[in-house]
Amino acid sequence: MRRLLILLSVTLVSVIGLSAQTAGWQLDKSHSRVSFSVKHMLISEVSGNFREFDIALSSVKDDYSDAAVEATINVASINTENERRDNHLKSDDFFSAEKFAEIKFKSTSIEKVGENRFKIHGHLAIRDSTKSVSFDAENTGTLKTSRGTLAGWKATISVNRFDYGLKWDRTVETGGLVAGDTIYITLTLEYRKPNS
Repeated sequence: MRRLLILLSVTLVSVIGLSAQTAGWQLDKSHSRVSFSVKHMLISEVSGNFREFDIALSSVKDDYSDAAVEATINVASINTENERRDNHLKSDDFFSAEKFAEIKFKSTSIEKVGENRFKIHGHLAIRDSTKSVSFDAENTGTLKTSRGTLAGWKATISVNRFDYGLKWDRTVETGGLVAGDTIYITLTLEYRKPNS
């Protein structure tokens, strides 16, 4: 009887594990990017990206109605191709990377709003502030290959940096901010689901 219970337990764990693998998509980081831009001196933009991130996508249904997204971004991996600026962005004027090492997002629901277009609702945490937000997302295509199914996604959002404690507010002579208050974030992501 005890052996039977052990066998049933092992089988149940295996089934649960297989179900989780089926629901999960594997992020291809070599074909994915988390980038951002912000107004500079009222006349141009500064852009950059985060080099280290993980964005988990799980979904069993083909229409993604049951999808869940969870993202973690390493703040210290910020890159604007300027070391002095990057160090400033990591300081307490902006992200305070030593104290708040990660930016996090966790979805609460996904809403289809058009052909291959979605609203991904959830909670975005930057520094010690967490806000309810909605990403505009597009499933940019799905391709079946011999190694599995590929899916492309693009998601965008704009947030006010002052809502998250990114407080640096130096102004130019005309009165506008040196660094704009709105951050435009774009995620271009590629996922793979292995053949079962």
